[in-house]
Amino acid sequence: MTPQGLPTPADVHAAYVQGEEAVLALVGTLTALILNLQARVEALEAQLGKNSRNSRKPPNSDGLQKRCPRSLRTSSGKKSGAQPGHEGHTLHAVAQPDHVHLHPVERCGHCGASLQEAPPSADERRQVFELPPVRIEVTEHRAEIKRCPHCGQTTKGAFPAEVTQPVQYGPALKAQAVYFNQYQFIPLERTSEMFGDLYGHAVGEGTLVAATQEMAEAVRPANAQVKTQLRTVEPVVHFDESGLRVTGKLQWLHSASTARVTAYAVHGKRGSEALDAIGILPTLAGRAIHAHWQAYFKYPGIAHGLGNAHHLRELQCIEERYQQGWASEMAQLLVEIKGAVEEARPVQSQLPAEQLAAFTTRYDQVIAAGLQANPPPDVAAEHPKKRGRVKQSPPKNLLDRLKTHKSEVLAFMHDFAVPFDNNQAERDIRMVKLHQKVSGCFRSQEGAECFCEIRSYISTARKNGQRVLEALKKALSGSPFVPSFVSVQAASPG
Repeated sequence: MTPQGLPTPADVHAAYVQGEEAVLALVGTLTALILNLQARVEALEAQLGKNSRNSRKPPNSDGLQKRCPRSLRTSSGKKSGAQPGHEGHTLHAVAQPDHVHLHPVERCGHCGASLQEAPPSADERRQVFELPPVRIEVTEHRAEIKRCPHCGQTTKGAFPAEVTQPVQYGPALKAQAVYFNQYQFIPLERTSEMFGDLYGHAVGEGTLVAATQEMAEAVRPANAQVKTQLRTVEPVVHFDESGLRVTGKLQWLHSASTARVTAYAVHGKRGSEALDAIGILPTLAGRAIHAHWQAYFKYPGIAHGLGNAHHLRELQCIEERYQQGWASEMAQLLVEIKGAVEEARPVQSQLPAEQLAAFTTRYDQVIAAGLQANPPPDVAAEHPKKRGRVKQSPPKNLLDRLKTHKSEVLAFMHDFAVPFDNNQAERDIRMVKLHQKVSGCFRSQEGAECFCEIRSYISTARKNGQRVLEALKKALSGSPFVPSFVSVQAASPG
């Protein structure tokens, strides 16, 4: 035998001489080798066939040779560009400009006669929007010290509560430093350089780090109220998790969010240990929307819903890779149910019972057809049993998931408050992944935790129409922004 386990010509000849039993044994060895190689080739081809369009792989994994994307979205029928009612950002002239520069006419442009004494009959106006020169302002606070003529003791005036050091930066400057670094993802060195270019005063990197830590502490009470809101009030909460590099090690960024509020947390684990520590999912009052990560299902008392955008991508992969018709039928059915829900939502609270029954029957039929095309793998009786579950094909794994979690897959069909997908969580987690793409990783655990606190606050502020820089200033001034519905409802007993 060769090192690869293949028989040499001498081995084949020896088996031929020995007779039928030796030939059958040799063929059996070759068959086992072929089956093993076939399974490896199929696994490698399946891996190569996955991309950002038909799996959960990110777009940057497609490489430079990626094909033109085939979106799962369908045409909305709307014209391209801004839609009716869009606020727009066109530059309009103002009625009261800050400065007016008059450009007089001294001589006639035709005959050259002097026009200095002639009054103007009209004027043409043009406005230029420009930034004024900006520089750092220094305000000195002086507390008087006086000696009492009666008792001889001295008394000093009180400094404002926020003035605690002989020399310090104000909240507006620190808020802007956090804005550049934590919101716009500008690294510390370039943030310091930016202050020098813009204001003629470079802020040290240590000061920037200290401002970030101060901001994280300032927004923590507001984030605690948001977490309570998510846990006790919101009817539907989106969850997601993604890998994050912290001090060179893999950790996990967890998000819980709605269209109105966001909460991020970083933890060394991905599963239930992290979810328990974060403390939102274990006692969630509403429905949890997420991808099919098994740790979420360890809380049986909670209603769940699965994001079907993931299912559509996986079904597309199965259709392309395995050419199985049931996958396209299931994808079409899910999109059809989604369309029926969107059409019915403005005028009714649920689909008619007959339509629900028809969709459910079709769903079961597609699953049955898929299972017939993907029977359970055969386990030879003579082979010793291996620990764990028997490895199955991707189509069989998806079918088992769609069958077992049928109610979670179709939750959007029965409850119009449940979304079809988990796009809200994916959008919320995307900006944090962008930070990692820019900076590579977090250099300290504290830095990662501060980032999650600040980004949670910023995301919630933006979702409620707040300007980010103003919201950061409020936090450093001791009055962090909290949406009105959170401050009222989240305080109620849960």
